[in-house]
Amino acid sequence: MTNEKYSIESLKKQVQKTYPDMPEYIQALEDVAEDVLAPESSDSREVLEQNWRALRYLSEPDRIINFRVAWVDDHNRRRFNRGYRVQFNNMLGPYKGGLRFNKALNTSVLCFLGFEQTFKNSLTGLPMGGAKGGSDFDPHGKSREEIQRFCEAFMTQLARHIGPDIDVPAGDIGVGSAEIAYMFDQYRAITGKFSGVLTGKHPVFGGSCFREEATGYGTVYFAEHLVKHEFDETLEDKVCAVSGAGNVALHTAEKLLSKKAKVIALSNSKGTAHFKDGLQQDMLERLKKHIGKRGDLQEFAEQQDITFKQDKKPWALHPQLAFACATQNELDENDAKELIENECLAVFEGANMPCTSAAMQSFKKSPIIVAPSKAVNAGGVAVSGLEISQNRTRLRWQADRVDKKLQEIMHTIFEACCAHGKTGENSAIDYKRGANLAAFEQLSEALRWYGTA
Repeated sequence: MTNEKYSIESLKKQVQKTYPDMPEYIQALEDVAEDVLAPESSDSREVLEQNWRALRYLSEPDRIINFRVAWVDDHNRRRFNRGYRVQFNNMLGPYKGGLRFNKALNTSVLCFLGFEQTFKNSLTGLPMGGAKGGSDFDPHGKSREEIQRFCEAFMTQLARHIGPDIDVPAGDIGVGSAEIAYMFDQYRAITGKFSGVLTGKHPVFGGSCFREEATGYGTVYFAEHLVKHEFDETLEDKVCAVSGAGNVALHTAEKLLSKKAKVIALSNSKGTAHFKDGLQQDMLERLKKHIGKRGDLQEFAEQQDITFKQDKKPWALHPQLAFACATQNELDENDAKELIENECLAVFEGANMPCTSAAMQSFKKSPIIVAPSKAVNAGGVAVSGLEISQNRTRLRWQADRVDKKLQEIMHTIFEACCAHGKTGENSAIDYKRGANLAAFEQLSEALRWYGTA
C-alpha cells in the first residue's frame, strides 16, 4: 500500500467521479486537502490514511436538495426558478449556512460554499453544521412585491427541509433582512410556530443585534490581531482597499474607519470607486443608504464626484492591506502579481474563497500574508450562532454584549490559526494551513467519536 492511494490527486479523482463539472467545489476541496494531507501534517502512514479517509467522508454532502419555485410577477405571469439546499454536514450541530439569490448560482458553487461553511462553523467553536442554499432568482430589477412573492414561494418549498434542530438558514448575497422577514413570515404561516428557524432576522422579531455588521466587523477584528502579531502595529493610517460594495464590504470599510485606517476603494462588477483622500464616515453613510435602496456604486460615484475607474479592480491602487469582500475567485493571478509588485502587506479574504488557485500560488512565493476566508469572515455565522442561542432562551442581548462575544470568537479563531499554522519553531505562520487544520481537527475528532472514521 503506497501513499499515492491517500494523495490529494486520488481524493480529487474519487470526488470528481461523483461530482463532475464542479470546479469551484474541487478548488475548495484541494485547498483543504493540500494542508490536511501534507507530509508535515501526517507523521506516519497510519495518520495519513486516517486523515485521507476522514476528508473523503467530509467531502460527501449529506444531501443535495433541488426544487422548483413557481411565483407570479407583477404582470400576473407565472414564473419559475430553481431552488437549492445543500445540507453538507451536521456532525457538530444543526445545518447552518446562508441562502443566496443569484442568477449564476449552481450546484458547484453551493457545494463549495457548503463545504467551506462546514469548516468555518467548526472554527467558531459553536455547535453548528454546514449548509448552503438559494436560488437562481435574480432580485435586480424586480419590484419589492415580486421579491416578496418569490420569497414566499421559495419558503413554501424549503420549509419541509428545515427547522430549529435540523437546518437554520440565514441570508447571503441577494438575501438581506427584508427577504429573511418575508421567508420567516411564510414559515410561521405554514407551521403555525414562532421558532428560530432563520437567522439574520430583524431584532424586533427575534433577530440578534449586530448580525448585519458581523461579517465585516469580524473581518477587521481578525485583521487587527494579524497586523499586531506580524508587524507590531495597529490599523491606524494603514492604506486599505476593499473590493465589493455589499454588506460585507461596507461594514468592513465602516469598522476600518473606526480604527482610523484609510479606505481608498470600494468596487463592484463595473469598476472601482477611488477615494483619493480616503473614504469619510459621512460619505459612507450616504453610500449605505444608496446601496440599501438597490442603488449602484458607479451611479453614486458620479453623483458625488468621486473618481470611478471603469472595469478596474482596487488592487492597482497600492494598498498596504487588501480586503477581498466581493465574491469567489474575484482576485486572480494578475491581481496577485500587482499586489506583490506594489508591496502589499496582507490580503484578507472577506468573501468566500475570493482568491483563485493561481493567485494563491503566487502569494505563496511572496512575502504577502493571506488570511483565509474560513477564519476571516466567520464573524457572520458566529453571530448567527449567537442568535440561535438567544432564540432558544427567548432573550435579546444588547449590541455591546454581542460585539464583545464576536470579538472573543474572532480572537479565538486567530489564536487557533496561529497554533496550527506553524511548521517549525521559528517559521512564519501559514494562516490558511492553520485555519484548515484547526477546523479539520474538530471535525475528524467528531468522526472518531461517532465511529465513522
